[in-house]
Amino acid sequence: MPSLQSVISCLSDYDPTALPVDQANRIIGEVVEPVRGVEQVPIRSALDRVLAEDIVSPIDVPAHDNSAMDGYAFQGAALAAAQTGTVELEVIGSAFAGGAGALAPTAVQAVRIMTGAVMPAGCDTVVPQEFVETAADGARVRFAADCVRTGDNRRLRGEDLARGQAALQAGRILQPADLGLLASLGVAEVRVRRRLRVAFFSTGDELRSIGEPLDPGCVYDSNRYTLHGMLRRMNVDLLDMGVVRDDPDALEAAFRTACETADAVITSGGVSVGEADYTKQIMARLGDVTFWKIAMRPGRPMAFGRINSNGREALLFGLPGNPVAVMVTFYHFVRAALHRLMGASVPPLPLLRVRSVQAIRKKPGRTEYQRGILARAQDGQWEVRVTGQQGSGVLRSMSEANCFIVLGHEQDSVRAGDAVEVLLFDGLV
Repeated sequence: MPSLQSVISCLSDYDPTALPVDQANRIIGEVVEPVRGVEQVPIRSALDRVLAEDIVSPIDVPAHDNSAMDGYAFQGAALAAAQTGTVELEVIGSAFAGGAGALAPTAVQAVRIMTGAVMPAGCDTVVPQEFVETAADGARVRFAADCVRTGDNRRLRGEDLARGQAALQAGRILQPADLGLLASLGVAEVRVRRRLRVAFFSTGDELRSIGEPLDPGCVYDSNRYTLHGMLRRMNVDLLDMGVVRDDPDALEAAFRTACETADAVITSGGVSVGEADYTKQIMARLGDVTFWKIAMRPGRPMAFGRINSNGREALLFGLPGNPVAVMVTFYHFVRAALHRLMGASVPPLPLLRVRSVQAIRKKPGRTEYQRGILARAQDGQWEVRVTGQQGSGVLRSMSEANCFIVLGHEQDSVRAGDAVEVLLFDGLV
């Protein structure tokens, strides 16, 4: 894997004190390489796992031409042959799903057919039963020639998947529909990337865990709980190492344990400019780590790199201490890096342009992630408003929001009624 310093050295405009969001993500993307471990699991255990190799269809799907409707199968040439605009056919039998389809009607005959049944020999069209008049004895049917066209309501053999065609590609995070697709191909087990192991802890003498007395000047640690939730959504194995005090021996021991146990280590706190604690010193001593002031709000301070201990190596993400900053930096840096580490091919989520209800102050030169509430206005258009106070310590702003209002690096202030870009939490969180 390329070293962090070698990647950075190739950037002519690299400035760790004012790093744009896009450049930070580009650096991270060049450093992170997928884990190599692979295991074979039953498809019932494959949900949310990352597919390690392409799945090639061993069969045609569907395996035969079949009917997409309940109705009557016939030769489409009968439509053109109709002299009066009405087609009348003799019904010679019925075809049901699961049967072999042995009937072979002539050009003036039809077969009563059910959805999924194999098309009878020579038939290429199905007229839905609701368009048909049936004789009292069921032996003949009539319908208007213009109610269907030749080839209508027939599913072709291999229409969904042809034998030898790639059904699913490596890197896909398997979803419920994928499990059904695998089952439809007769695939019982798949090879997937092994789960990532992620260790995380908070730093600071002022932090207390739930259940501990809250001494004067102390706060409960919320960051580990938001990190736990965000990581659980990514289907990784977790090691919650609790709160680590600002003690050099305790911090180094925590970093070493995390590094020797996990593929990635995430910390919150201790990376801000001018911090007097030991976290940054230990990070730098243990590996190839850089410290950034990212041109974003919230979430300016961040550390990234790799640390080593006793022959083991792990990615390191040192996030800010403020609760909202932790979540914003996780979603906009860590999430994509972990997807890459697990070998997943995940396209970026789309930004939607909607109307801003209110004016939003913004200075060019940084990317801002305001917490917003997206809703449909009375005129039917989508509009967004901020949740209120946008301080990086106001965790309620994340709880109330359903989207980020993304104000780009070069963007200026927004006026009420202007179009802004939003990133929906649905699919992100």
